[in-house]
Amino acid sequence: MNRRGQWLAIALVAAGAALAGFAFNAWRSAPQAAAADATAALLDARLPDLDGRPQAVQQWNGRVIVVNFWATWCAPCRDEIPILVKLQEKHGPRGLQFVGIAIDQPDKVRPYATEMRMNFPILIGGAETIELTRKLGNRAGVLPFTVIISRDGRIVAREIGAAKEAQLEAQLLPLL
Repeated sequence: MNRRGQWLAIALVAAGAALAGFAFNAWRSAPQAAAADATAALLDARLPDLDGRPQAVQQWNGRVIVVNFWATWCAPCRDEIPILVKLQEKHGPRGLQFVGIAIDQPDKVRPYATEMRMNFPILIGGAETIELTRKLGNRAGVLPFTVIISRDGRIVAREIGAAKEAQLEAQLLPLL
């Protein structure tokens, strides 16, 4: 192979390596970008409250926000809700804000929330909310599903299924 052929081969290998590096970096950062997009979608979500008024999750920015997706028909949700009520009462004054997003019919949610003595905002989500939970890491669409957002707006934890009180409180205390 002459000198020109050698330089051409070297240039092709270098170009291939650069392209592979670019592709690898794009592949590696894609989950981070998707996570950032999902976080923004959650914070920007405007869902109706129990009175039908749209509420944005971001209105609680600056607090530690625990978004809990649940439904009235979900047995593990029924077990978990008293824990959320207790922790909201205990740590709310320190900057903790639970937000419940019910994947359910509004006419069923209001009496259920009263019965369970839910002491935090309840929003109503539809089918698009299930897709949002998937983007947030709940690939199976399981309820309950909980997301913890730090004061600076980063998702710091996700919990698929019913959270245990000690575990949830251990995750929350360093953030308060």
